[in-house]
Amino acid sequence: MSSIIGIDLGTTNSAAAYMTEQGPKLIPNALGESLTPSIIGLDPDGKLLVGRAAKELQVLHPDRCTALFKRYMGTDWKAEIGGKTFTPEECSSLVLRTLKEDAEAFFGKPVPQAVITVPAYFNDQQRKATIHAGRIAGFKVERIFNEPTAAALAYGFHEAREEKVLLIFDLGGGTFDVSVVEIFDGTLEVRASSGESFLGGEDFTRTLAARILDGQGQPFERAEMEAPRLVARMIQQCEVAKCKLSRQDSVTVRIADRKGDFNEQSPETTITREQFQKWTNHILARIELPIRRVLGDTNLKRTDIDEVILVGGATRMPAVIDHVTTLFGKPPHRRLNPDEVVAIGAAVQAGLIARDESVQEMVVTDVAPFTLGIEVTKEFGLEHRHGYFLPIINRNTTIPVSRLKRVGTLVPNQTELAVKIYQGEGRRVEDNLCLGEFSVKGIPRGPAGQSIDIRFTYDLNGVLEVEATVVETGQKFSHVVTKHARGLNVDQVQQAVKDMNKLKTHPREDSANRFLLKRAERVYQELSLEGRDLLTRLLDGFEEVLELQDKEAIEKFRKTLKDFLDRHDAGEDSISDDDKDDWYTP
Repeated sequence: MSSIIGIDLGTTNSAAAYMTEQGPKLIPNALGESLTPSIIGLDPDGKLLVGRAAKELQVLHPDRCTALFKRYMGTDWKAEIGGKTFTPEECSSLVLRTLKEDAEAFFGKPVPQAVITVPAYFNDQQRKATIHAGRIAGFKVERIFNEPTAAALAYGFHEAREEKVLLIFDLGGGTFDVSVVEIFDGTLEVRASSGESFLGGEDFTRTLAARILDGQGQPFERAEMEAPRLVARMIQQCEVAKCKLSRQDSVTVRIADRKGDFNEQSPETTITREQFQKWTNHILARIELPIRRVLGDTNLKRTDIDEVILVGGATRMPAVIDHVTTLFGKPPHRRLNPDEVVAIGAAVQAGLIARDESVQEMVVTDVAPFTLGIEVTKEFGLEHRHGYFLPIINRNTTIPVSRLKRVGTLVPNQTELAVKIYQGEGRRVEDNLCLGEFSVKGIPRGPAGQSIDIRFTYDLNGVLEVEATVVETGQKFSHVVTKHARGLNVDQVQQAVKDMNKLKTHPREDSANRFLLKRAERVYQELSLEGRDLLTRLLDGFEEVLELQDKEAIEKFRKTLKDFLDRHDAGEDSISDDDKDDWYTP
């Protein structure tokens, strides 16, 4: 056994695994179980509880426990438990430390290193927060590894001789990821990834609990504030009911009183599988956009996918299986335990890093899940408009990668500029996540357009480094990402109000055009890279004619832009060559 273990740090459950001569194996926890609930709590005596004990405590004392903190990694969110405050990184580190202690008890020796998995759609801050959590727990974090890639590696380890294109459908407790992966000649190549950080089995459970409480005249949101023990009890009951509905057609749920207790008079309600599916259809529908994205980015049709692999406990729900079957016209596969497959893949990756003899040499490539770039200014007529996003590394670019783009100064004799770094899929930076900014100084005086090279380097852990070089002098400036500032102070709010009062109406802001622009900004984030390029050209042209107030050209562009958006919203994933010619030059 190597000194590196693989860890699936999950939203609802976590697991650790290691390599043996017979292949990857799960490490049992202190209860002899392979899964450890990702919950922490402080009992009334002030003792820390992690895992199943904390899960039990949560039902009776929800105010002394916290869960789902993985969803808030890399943010300023805090949990207050028993008078103490915990950050998401600290909460995660406590789960990781418990897994470390279980592994050391199992092996009888220190376990200093780990590969830790994260959702493919985790951003730069979330990945760095996960590394930080691992370090707090006492690990040297050898690699941050995408969860669907880990699942694909687990299947690739067992089926390395086969050549196929897989779609990894990973619906866990709190996050959803989808990746297109190709396996061939001892190589596992991730072609594209997408997903959502706030979509998982927990959403199905809470929706069921909300429906039941609403039916009893106890609105869920009000109950969360006024009767937290009732909500905690109902979530626990509905989690059990959800699992039963995967095996049977109906289930009876007991409803606790306001104190979260049961008695002989406690009412009951019967929920059918059909009802549950109807109530949660809106959640399930959210899986379709990420699937369209990865297929669009890889230029694949759904019929090009050889197998759909289900990962995550939530994929046991019949509605999920049926929906995926309908989308791809073939039943998905689940040959490995969906709760354990990510940890197994993490163990294989750990074995590759340690050059474990039990792991055959295998090449694994991954991709950048987000587009990374900077803010730029565009010129429309005689006006300069700020706030546009210039991609430097496009999403689903194979990593590690280094990309460079050249920009220029905006005005004559400009000696300084600010490089503002963003991550996301919006055409405008206001729709993306700001990762930070830094200044480039000492630019030689001269006409507008003095050259600055901006280099983005993205490593295997998904961590970004940025460097700016003044071309004429060779002077370099590097960047360290800081947490994104959230919220405004009183003075900033007052200033924002003053700025809003200064705004004047403009012909471009009439209702039809404003609606179309906002709709286009939304669609831009949903498109494949090819479609995004086409829409950018259309929007630039539309904004140009709006600035010129050319009514005939505005009408022409508006019709062409609307046709493009209508086709996308109708679910047409592909663009014909004839259409391209029309959309490039309206």
